[in-house]
Amino acid sequence: MTPEYQKETLAIHAGQKPDEKTGARAEPIYMTTAYVFKDAKEAAGRFDLSVPGNIYTRLTNPNNTSYETRMAAVEGGTAAISTSSGMAAISTVILALTNPGDEIVSADNLYGGTFEFFNLTLPNFGRTARFVPSNDLKALKNAINEKTRAVYFESIGNPKLDIPDFEEIAKIAHEAGVPFIVDNTIGIGLVRPLEHGADLVVISATKYANGHGTALAGVIVENGKFPWDNGKFPKFTEPDPAYKGLVHYPTFGVSTVSMSIRISLMRDLGATLSPFNAWLTSIGLETLYLRVGRHAENALVIARHLASHEKVAWVNYPGLMGHPSEKNRDKYFGGSGGPILTFGVKGGFDAAVTVQNNVQLISLLANIGDAKTLIIHPASTTHQQLSEEERISTGVTPDTIRLSVGLENPLDIIADLDHALSLI
Repeated sequence: MTPEYQKETLAIHAGQKPDEKTGARAEPIYMTTAYVFKDAKEAAGRFDLSVPGNIYTRLTNPNNTSYETRMAAVEGGTAAISTSSGMAAISTVILALTNPGDEIVSADNLYGGTFEFFNLTLPNFGRTARFVPSNDLKALKNAINEKTRAVYFESIGNPKLDIPDFEEIAKIAHEAGVPFIVDNTIGIGLVRPLEHGADLVVISATKYANGHGTALAGVIVENGKFPWDNGKFPKFTEPDPAYKGLVHYPTFGVSTVSMSIRISLMRDLGATLSPFNAWLTSIGLETLYLRVGRHAENALVIARHLASHEKVAWVNYPGLMGHPSEKNRDKYFGGSGGPILTFGVKGGFDAAVTVQNNVQLISLLANIGDAKTLIIHPASTTHQQLSEEERISTGVTPDTIRLSVGLENPLDIIADLDHALSLI
């Protein structure tokens, strides 16, 4: 009997074992595009899905399979499929669940790239996103209609930093017969949305899953529980002409979404994760639970310091007492405020630019989840293309500075911030 390991152990061991040929404990890198078949019969069987195994790295690769298994284990899911980036995971899962004319309902507190995809690019594919305030469950319920095919939230809004009530949102989505999708990029290692009613999780593994800013990667993880045969998802229940009439849902069961994407959208669109990036990110996952705890501890120390700083106008961090998401933080995150904070400086836009230009230890760049502390001004970068009203709804004001708190000694991070603030 296979032991039921705890999540910290799974992040290290799931999906990988010593190499059978060499005994190597670390996983080899399989840098190949294609795989040899032993004969024509096996080749034909691979292509009609009757014989398991690798065909072409656009579909599967041993490194990708290992990474997918580990990510599914970390998130508590039944199956996963890797993608070339976080945005590839988001766009792929939405295209997999919808047809032209369909809609999704999304919270408005999104990462700028996600908002732009939903708002500007998705309509080019004949789909529509309806946005609702992230903390208004009544508005969410009212926005769902007969065309809705998914509800979408972030586990921690980026950069609004609000935490949703997963269980209540899941109830609303399931009553309407649609899946609940959660972007768990920031919450990975701190919360498992699939355990609180979410049906699918998407993650930009470029961030905390990798942890070192070395590789683009994404993943889609499913929980294997959603009834895809409820009449709203014909892609999964009608015969697939590309595979001699195979019907995805009864055939693939708890891996329906992952396998459907693999044999259709991944085959046709090719947003494939490179084996090397899968390998790098799998290594990053081995220290996930050590890192996210330290990120959050440092973030709390810095948030408290900034909250009392004479040149700081406000601080937004879920770990602070009295934060609007305090109840959901304690319910789902065990009290942890996560790895990111935002703050505003007295002096507005110009003062925020001054702070960015004068940090020395902290890096000014558009990413989160690195071992190093990172700073950015969302209004002029990640959320620049949004209207002023749209920026406000996502939690971005002209003076907002986002800080992805790293693993350095917090005293050094504070000293760097104090120096930059002193120049306002």
